[in-house]
Amino acid sequence: MSDRDDDGLTYADTGVDIEASEDATAALLEAFGSGLTTEYAGLLDIGDRYLALATDGVGTKLLVAEAIEDYSTIGIDCIAMNVNDLVAAGVTPVAFVDYLAIDEPDEDVTNEVGEGLAVGLETADLAMLGGETAVMPEVVKGFDLAGTCVGLAEKDEIFEGEAQVGDVLVGFPSNGIHSNGLTLAREAVTRDHEYTDPFPGDEERTIGEELLRPTRIYTDLLEPMRSHGVNAAAHVTGGGWTNLLRMGEYAYVIDDPLPAGPVFEFVQAEGNVSDEEMHRTFNMGTGFVVAVSEDRAENLVAETDGRVIGRVEDGNSVEIRGLSLS
Repeated sequence: MSDRDDDGLTYADTGVDIEASEDATAALLEAFGSGLTTEYAGLLDIGDRYLALATDGVGTKLLVAEAIEDYSTIGIDCIAMNVNDLVAAGVTPVAFVDYLAIDEPDEDVTNEVGEGLAVGLETADLAMLGGETAVMPEVVKGFDLAGTCVGLAEKDEIFEGEAQVGDVLVGFPSNGIHSNGLTLAREAVTRDHEYTDPFPGDEERTIGEELLRPTRIYTDLLEPMRSHGVNAAAHVTGGGWTNLLRMGEYAYVIDDPLPAGPVFEFVQAEGNVSDEEMHRTFNMGTGFVVAVSEDRAENLVAETDGRVIGRVEDGNSVEIRGLSLS
């Protein structure tokens, strides 16, 4: 554990600079160009439909799993981080491949990872088409888990991807931190605690178990979103609430946010993290947001666990809990 001080932690302090990461990604894309893309998935026109691809990993959440020797849920995270991006584009996920890089074979670890993948596949109604396990002791310390998901969508099923002034915002609860911001969360909570310490918000769980709550899979929202004419959707991942700006340059006014939950309060207190940094890094209790016309929002909410949390206005920012993010 590091010694506590009065300096508030930021994501950049822990080695993750979101702006630098986005710049590096843009430079990579410039090197070879890109085809038809949405904010969350690449699309290939195959005639009457689009084939879509998304790829992602679990991030440093793996280090929490390693610390408490519980690998049973990170496979769910791997599935979720991929399928949720497809869902945000209006695409139905259909198949998945995984990539596990490990420093040395361990049947217990790989079996637990597989168990989580199986749960994720069932939840998302996906087929596993294969994968790769690479043993690379000179490259990898521990292991890394990532995957790629393929999806299909009729051309009229893809969301417009652009909110409209006057739309309302419907938010859907997260299942905790999900798989973003764990580098900051880990640094914050291990200042004065061990992962095996009881979690203050639920003494029957440890801090490590709370951080490992698996990312929610939002595939169940696809049909209701299509039925009620959602204009755009945002999967709230890296970058926190600034993800809403992916729905277009508007002001997203959140005047009735979903509750953040005790894990976020704990991370913020232990790391002395500012409100702004928390909302730029974490989902803060809301893992998915959609923009939909006001006359259709009520029916969407009635069919899901969503709630109207705000509205779309002219501007270019996210206004939430007294903050203005851009």
